[in-house]
Amino acid sequence: MELLGGLTATEFLRDYWQKKPLVIRQAFPGFQCPVSADELAGLACEEGVESRIVIENDQGKPWQLHNGPFAPDRFSELPEQDWTLLVQGLDHWVPEIADLLEHFRFVPNWRLDDIMASYAPKGGSVGPHYDQYDVFLLQAQGHRRWTFGGHCDHTSPRVEGTPLRILSSWDGEETVTLAPGDMLYLPPGIGHHGVAEDDCITLSIGFRAPTVDDVLTGFTDFLCSHSDAADHLNDPDLQVQDNPGTIGPEVVSRLEAVIREKLGDRLQLALWFGQYSTAPKSLDIVVPAEEPADAGDLAEAIRAGEQMRWNEGSRFAYYEFDAETALFVDGEQFLLRGDARPLAPLLCAGARIDMEALAGFADDAALLGLLTTLYNQGSVYFE
Repeated sequence: MELLGGLTATEFLRDYWQKKPLVIRQAFPGFQCPVSADELAGLACEEGVESRIVIENDQGKPWQLHNGPFAPDRFSELPEQDWTLLVQGLDHWVPEIADLLEHFRFVPNWRLDDIMASYAPKGGSVGPHYDQYDVFLLQAQGHRRWTFGGHCDHTSPRVEGTPLRILSSWDGEETVTLAPGDMLYLPPGIGHHGVAEDDCITLSIGFRAPTVDDVLTGFTDFLCSHSDAADHLNDPDLQVQDNPGTIGPEVVSRLEAVIREKLGDRLQLALWFGQYSTAPKSLDIVVPAEEPADAGDLAEAIRAGEQMRWNEGSRFAYYEFDAETALFVDGEQFLLRGDARPLAPLLCAGARIDMEALAGFADDAALLGLLTTLYNQGSVYFE
């Protein structure tokens, strides 16, 4: 499969990732979409599924947004053309869609967000816009014409009277029509506009990166809940000063020393980031197993060679410390030492776990206990 159009992953990351767009013809040759438009509409009627409809001209108003879940008869009320249905996190609900993510493991697990499906009849679009994240746009059914190019930011002019961030005076630099199996990669900030040429489904494989705000607030909140943050600052060397209103430089130096010491704790930073970056997108995604298993049940299934895989919405990552490995699964951390350490990379390598290699860990009661915990919390299941 020429996922990157003949480029190696190393070449793609070096020359295109976060740098410039790339059109990849037949990245997935002969691609057949695992879901139909009717199935997407059905999902958009479900409570736990995030869905939206965008109508280009909604009773005279430009680019109107409607949030799901929708009543089934909502779809019969839509115009013939010029609208789009968006279903977010499709990989969480459809295992065959989740399997597509295995082709993108050249990007770290923590950077991967989800797969959104976009269904549109002829003329359907969500307007010219730009995203803050990297995205691969895989044409799954029908044809979509993309115009893209030019860097945009918060100063770019927008269409008024719509809740969407639609670019008002934007002309792309390049136009291509994608057929099933074709794919377009776009870095953050690149303007783009896709218009359906017939009944079409596009799958957006989206990536994410935390904002600086996310990092600062998330890590400091974590430190406050995991350390001696309730201790008060002391000043046993207090001196009489000329004016009681002065905040002396030694006070600011003391504050700076405290902040540097706390923020400079790499161990805590790694533990926070592992938990933060693997936390599920919503509480509906990783739900406990209907019938809890015990360690014996799991050992039996592993010995029988049953295939264990990640829950479609689960996130796995690990971090190697000098003396131990931290495994992060769905916002939880597990510290592995000694012979147990290789279990972390094994569990994180891909959604379908190598069962032959896993069998080597099934004799260890503690590790079997960990696998049972992951199974019972809903992070893994047997196919």
